Amino acid sequence: MTTNVLLVFPQFPHHSFWSFRSSISLLGARAFAPPLGLLTVAALLPREWSVRLVNKNTDTLTDADLAWADIVMTGGMLTQRLDTLAVIDLCHAHDRLVVVGGPDATSCPDEYASADFLVLGEAEGVLSRFTDAWASGATSGVFEAPKFSIDVTTSPIPRFDLLTFNHYLCIGVQFSRGCPFTCEFCDIIELYGRVPRAKSIEQMLGELDTLYRAGHRGHVDFVDDNFIGNKKALKLFLPALIDWQQARRYPFRFSTEASINLADDAELLRMMKRANFFVVFVGIESSNTDTLVSAQKRQNTRRDLVASVHTLYRAGLAVIAGFIVGFDTEQRPVADEMADYITASSIAMCMAGLLTALPNTQLTRRLQREGRLLPFDPAGGDQCSGGLNFTTLRPRREILMDYRRLLAAIYEPAAYFGRVQVMDRLLNPSGPASRPSWRAWFRLGVAFLRFSGRVLREPAIGRYAWRVFAECVWRRPGNLEAVMLFIGAYLHLGSFVRFLLEDLDRKIQKLEEDAHVDATPIAHRAAG
Repeated sequence: MTTNVLLVFPQFPHHSFWSFRSSISLLGARAFAPPLGLLTVAALLPREWSVRLVNKNTDTLTDADLAWADIVMTGGMLTQRLDTLAVIDLCHAHDRLVVVGGPDATSCPDEYASADFLVLGEAEGVLSRFTDAWASGATSGVFEAPKFSIDVTTSPIPRFDLLTFNHYLCIGVQFSRGCPFTCEFCDIIELYGRVPRAKSIEQMLGELDTLYRAGHRGHVDFVDDNFIGNKKALKLFLPALIDWQQARRYPFRFSTEASINLADDAELLRMMKRANFFVVFVGIESSNTDTLVSAQKRQNTRRDLVASVHTLYRAGLAVIAGFIVGFDTEQRPVADEMADYITASSIAMCMAGLLTALPNTQLTRRLQREGRLLPFDPAGGDQCSGGLNFTTLRPRREILMDYRRLLAAIYEPAAYFGRVQVMDRLLNPSGPASRPSWRAWFRLGVAFLRFSGRVLREPAIGRYAWRVFAECVWRRPGNLEAVMLFIGAYLHLGSFVRFLLEDLDRKIQKLEEDAHVDATPIAHRAAG
């Protein structure tokens, strides 16, 4: 018997680092990437079931959508929790049963007690149990996959046919799950384990073939949490990927996330460049060795971090990096040291956030033992505006002021575009598809004109951006797509940082007022 399944991907908060709504619209897109997890779930459902996808970040969930559905499947990350709960309530108001899964439900199932069904863990290991229960007439239940034991070579090709490709800046695929490292604050190893499991070469090329035949061209993001976690499997896959790209005249440019030790492997860097990778996200977190050791991020120690980033640039990989303020080891302000490192390494786009104790991490368990853990408020946004959900060792006001100083320094227009310019000069523009096609030239040119039109009221920003754009086009056109990525990102990042600075000012003022109120009785007693 057929079942109508409505897949609903909840909204990300507008004030989130990763929303990028103002920036992605430059290229006519509505969201950065589609929900790969839900597309995989769709592929795991029985073939006779009818499936539709509504991504609330690109489309509106309507009454007609709910009227069509027999059941709704939803879920996402921690920052999407509030909208996920709103989706559950809306579905119940329309008398529709709701299935919730995804990383946040897996980490915090009690938060989703209002859902009719919970499907926890990796879908490949549990979804068939849910569909069997549904077919037998069940109207509620909890189904949990065994941890870290799923053979990802059994994962099906995601249902890319459910997508409208031009709604997205890039399309995601996944090669492996898991990470070999033990960073205290990270939840990836809790969700997917420390032994990275990789898909087969044929399986991965099959996914890319599906995207290619569907007409997608351009940016494809490998969403692996550490692309180089299983180097042995990766070095077997990349030569096949290079051959696949060459045979089709390089239809895709790739981005991914990897640990900084990527810079140590020249062979791997050469293969990634030949496969047409152009951007990598790296978690740097801190330039202080004591902090890195305390956070169990030892892979970032015993190295010159600036030199490592520049090695990635010379290999043709533009770098986006994560930084964190609020570690226990910070006994003094860190903003100036961190800003100096960011400037020296010329990392333009920095996800600088506040330390956040995510559910079921080593950090959360330690803070619970120490009696320091505070609730995380999902209404606060992401780790940039809602972090420090614990009692800090350094005065909270000092940490917030430190964080404010860092944001103001690194996202001041001259500083930001100066780093983009230096990155362009360091970045190796040569590669298999080093010059954009005429279609890409047209798309990037239109994007820059749109950008220029939006910043006419801020001539300082436009002046810096034009200078960077013109130098890149004239001297290193092979870097244009990466440079435009960072230029366009400022439309979002500039406004997002202004929001954060205002939010931090309010929080700092509140802490000062509370401190004054708390100190008043003491002063009176002293006066008496």
